[in-house]
Amino acid sequence: MANDTRTRILETTGLLLRQRGYHGTSLNDILGASGAPRGSLYFHFPGGKDQLVIEVTRNSVADVTKRLGEALAAESDPAVAVHHIYQSVGRMLEDNDFSLGCPIAPMVLDSPTDVPELAELCRSAFEQWIGLLRQAFVRAGVPERRAHALALLIESSLEGLMVIARATRDRAPVLVVADEVAAFVEQAVLAGKVARQAESAA
Repeated sequence: MANDTRTRILETTGLLLRQRGYHGTSLNDILGASGAPRGSLYFHFPGGKDQLVIEVTRNSVADVTKRLGEALAAESDPAVAVHHIYQSVGRMLEDNDFSLGCPIAPMVLDSPTDVPELAELCRSAFEQWIGLLRQAFVRAGVPERRAHALALLIESSLEGLMVIARATRDRAPVLVVADEVAAFVEQAVLAGKVARQAESAA
């Protein structure tokens, strides 16, 4: 029962943070939506709101990192993997009726500089996600510098597309860009192969 209460508090907080951000989510909101007594919240999270938000954010980052890594590892062709990632994001938005996007973006936009650990978690999250994409491109033969630029382009486009899709209540923009970005990645991989062949022949 105690674990169920703790899990319920965490899940409720995660949803509220994605909808309202850090400053828009109060402990009263969390208690009301989760149905948990105030004493239970402080029993499980003696550090209050900040401890709770940090744990939820850490869990969210770990979940996205795991799923991104698995998606990239599942395909030998990074262009195919990237296309699948965009499709997955589109399905996620449609499944939650365009009410939830990136779990980190609301935190960044709220800029909770008075919670340094949370700010560091957000910074590290994007670093990890961009790094996973970059590594996949490098493994496919894309030069390091271009691989990093591609990874940054993809992560930034996904973040922006989630906002656009939620505003328009339509996942079509995500799917349109998926085709364009996948083609761009394919060209980068091919250019890397051509460059390596030219170096070998020289």
